[in-house]
Amino acid sequence: MARKVVVVGAGMGGLSAAADLARQGLDVTVVERAAHVGGKMRRVESGGLSIDAGPTVFTMRWIFDGLFGDAGERLEDHLGLITAETLARHAWRPTRSGMGGNLDLFADVDRSADAIGDFAGAAEAKAYRDFCTRSADIYKTLAASFIAAERPSIPGLVARLGPFGIPALMRTVPMRTLWGALGDHFKDARLRQLFGRYSTYVGSSPWAAPATLMLIAHVEQDGVWLVRGGIHEVARAIGGLAEKHGARFRFNTEMERIVVEGGRVTGVDLAGGERLAADAVVFNGDISALTDEVRPVPATAPLKRSLSAVTWCLAARTSGFDLAHHNVFFAEDYGAEFQAIFKDRRITETPTVYLCAQDRGEGSNHPAGTPERLLALINAPADGDKGPLLDAQLADLARRSVGLMQDCGLDLTAVDEPVVTDPAGFHALFPASGGALYGRANHGMMGSFARAGAKGKVPGLYLAGGSVHPGPGIPMATMSGRIAAARLVADLAGDRRTVMLPADVLWP
Repeated sequence: MARKVVVVGAGMGGLSAAADLARQGLDVTVVERAAHVGGKMRRVESGGLSIDAGPTVFTMRWIFDGLFGDAGERLEDHLGLITAETLARHAWRPTRSGMGGNLDLFADVDRSADAIGDFAGAAEAKAYRDFCTRSADIYKTLAASFIAAERPSIPGLVARLGPFGIPALMRTVPMRTLWGALGDHFKDARLRQLFGRYSTYVGSSPWAAPATLMLIAHVEQDGVWLVRGGIHEVARAIGGLAEKHGARFRFNTEMERIVVEGGRVTGVDLAGGERLAADAVVFNGDISALTDEVRPVPATAPLKRSLSAVTWCLAARTSGFDLAHHNVFFAEDYGAEFQAIFKDRRITETPTVYLCAQDRGEGSNHPAGTPERLLALINAPADGDKGPLLDAQLADLARRSVGLMQDCGLDLTAVDEPVVTDPAGFHALFPASGGALYGRANHGMMGSFARAGAKGKVPGLYLAGGSVHPGPGIPMATMSGRIAAARLVADLAGDRRTVMLPADVLWP
């Protein structure tokens, strides 16, 4: 009889684990408290349109090629992917010092360097090329030795790199902050803002996150893809792959507790009293939702949480600013934004606005002047367990955010009430998180080593999702599920060797 595995949560980590385990012949049941797959990769309705309301950037395609390839399938038979030539469009409103302007970044380094030269001068264009070289070097050093590791540790990292890898490790400058390292390259404060924003991809402040996050620049240059039908289709495709190989899904089903008997996991209790027996459980949820009995690291303290957000999903007509798929509108004082969130526990007076125009970009034929699908996001402290923001606060935040976009040239008119989610809303969707969208903030040199690895505290429990190693984001969460599945299968076979994903998963 096949070993029984219960996967708790149908986010990206749970889905990839379910797909890997089911294709290897295990009896897999996925329980999900929502009505559909996706976790944070959810959809909402506004103005009669279905809008992606979670993560929007699809990178590291080869991770997904590997997931489907190992199951004997081709990714392109399940997803329509379009290579994005424009990575993002950035805008700064005009200031008295004349430091406003617009800047596109491209997948092609030469095009980006030319754009930066026009925007900030030849010296900054050269600095950008040097930055790209440094970013690639950091990624190459850490991809297999750290990102793909089952459980990160400094001794393990050093051992995997070997003595000849130590100079490369030192070049990752883990003891410096991202903001400080960016100052080695860029004199223009706007460019430091732009690349400092990479820390927010893992829910952190560029003034506290390690300089190793410069590797994100290389990941984006290796490819950003747009997904036909919306990025929620990625979750649907992986869920379909798991089902094809025998995994069963139970939606609108909430786990109440993980059952431990005789010192190991034996199943899960569901809300309502039903017990599902299991030889192993893969938990794909915020690590803080686990009890001390099974959680291998402490629950994330409120002040250690990553960023939360306030989001508006809306159907709107736009004019005046030529939107790309990914757009960022910056205010002048970037430092004040993170001081407010991580120190003062509030949203800054003029927050940066990310706007995903989901009907724009390569391959789009959206009719001009008709309503389009938009996701607007501003950063917020993860204090959602303290209660929701007041309606008046949300209205003021919307006014200030729209005002910044208007100052940058965008006119926006909603055709229906937007769907608004604040930190309390995210806390309700993702229990025990406080609304943190990325688990623990990646602050300080040791922040990357503070996440749990693939195994729980007791035998039979495995961990996946954005709050565990290798971290948040669509590809990283997907990797976490694959690592957890590989560890589980190895344990069933009595193989105690450290699990590592193949190098070609990380470096195409």
